[in-house]
Amino acid sequence: MQKTLGYAILAVLAGASTALAEPSGTFRQAHELGFGSASSLDPISKGRVFQITEKIMNRLVRPGLDGKPTPDLAVSWTSNAEATEWTFELREGVKFHDGTAFDAEDVIYSLGRVQDPELDSPAASTIKMVEKIETAEGNSIKMILSAPYADLPLQLMDYRLRMIPSGSGDAIATSGIGTGPFKVVTFDAEGTTTLAANPDYWEGAPGVASMEIIGISDGQARLQALLGGQIDMLRGVTEQQRVLFEKSDKFALQDIPTGNWRGIVFRTDVPPFDDARVRKAVRVAADRQGLVDLVLGGGGVASCDTPAGPTDQYRAELTCPQNIEEAKRLLSEAGHPDGIEFDIHASSLEPSWVTLAEAYQQQVAPAGIKVNIVLAPTDGYWSDVWRKKSVAMTRWNQRPADQILHEAYLGGAPWNESYWDNKDFDGTLAAARRELDFNKRRALYIKVQEQLFDEGGTLVPYHVNKLVGTTARVKNLDAVVNDAVRWHMITVD
Repeated sequence: MQKTLGYAILAVLAGASTALAEPSGTFRQAHELGFGSASSLDPISKGRVFQITEKIMNRLVRPGLDGKPTPDLAVSWTSNAEATEWTFELREGVKFHDGTAFDAEDVIYSLGRVQDPELDSPAASTIKMVEKIETAEGNSIKMILSAPYADLPLQLMDYRLRMIPSGSGDAIATSGIGTGPFKVVTFDAEGTTTLAANPDYWEGAPGVASMEIIGISDGQARLQALLGGQIDMLRGVTEQQRVLFEKSDKFALQDIPTGNWRGIVFRTDVPPFDDARVRKAVRVAADRQGLVDLVLGGGGVASCDTPAGPTDQYRAELTCPQNIEEAKRLLSEAGHPDGIEFDIHASSLEPSWVTLAEAYQQQVAPAGIKVNIVLAPTDGYWSDVWRKKSVAMTRWNQRPADQILHEAYLGGAPWNESYWDNKDFDGTLAAARRELDFNKRRALYIKVQEQLFDEGGTLVPYHVNKLVGTTARVKNLDAVVNDAVRWHMITVD
């Protein structure tokens, strides 16, 4: 017996942009060059340039404008009563940029690459529960899971789970062939990548004729590029920069609440942070609301080290006011009665990181915590600093609670940046995925978030409101999180 879990929605999106005029003009955007020369168009690689892959490739399921799972290359989905088998009906008539038809074999191949241990994709944990994918009746595929999982469509919204042609894995890093609204003309990770409108896109022809995605590693340089008209959009304007846009008719500004977060990672596998008492001390000494006010200008929501966003159905609502005396007690108990000293590696790659590090440095000093800020180069930050240094800055875009908890905290996960490895934590996460009762499942997710606050190695002080600045010539840009933007709708005057 089949049951629909609220997501079996027949798509009515095709033709949504057919009212647009012939594509014209060029939309320009920057990317950060975070992986340097290792950047690529392979959506499942560590070096993927998501500012490009999001425009050239589709997923089976994407976030709607309300954040809920919405049809993309799958038009509907159902599960059996135990949520151990899921069937996805695929969209008809979709073609890849090379003219080949999209079908079930492409889905099986694309997701199979994600799970290939030799490729070591960070996205593998997202669909770890999928044991087998096979063709089903009609134009459908069936996913057979190793255990019940009621939230599979949420996982498939992952920004890396893009569909590529079967057998194209060896070339996809430079070819970028997908089914998206734009197709690759030239790819230059460290220069300018040029995209052309896909006139055969299944939702209708895009509003612009071309896009240019330009590698600019420094945050201040990206701001100047927008102010100077070299690019048309900057997602990540800081609160301090707001005035530059609000007082000029040359620009527009969107203020978007998100589950995105910025933070400080303390590696749990190196001293002194291999002691849970030290890890908690360096986190409870922070004034999170103070950081929201100072770093974000109030444009965010304080967080008690949970990566689940403010609107996530599984977010744990914790309280964590600054507690200097508790921080001192914990440090003394851990053998550091005179406090500790350490370096934080920050970079201007993310405009708010240095400000966050400086504010944190001042907040924790009364607890006997001396912080030295080391400025790291922007080029190659993710490959040379992140996950390498004992203490470094981090940031994550919005993900469903289950996904971020598995991706950033599950023992052995490729992007487990704090090297957190706790069997009880892992076991509770596994139990949450198997639990079909929503309230019981929610309780398990809350339990692991509480454990992170008590023992984890990542300071997640807040979730940010995203300020998106554009030149005034940009029209029809959805005021939503990056992952839900309908890029084919954008036009430029």
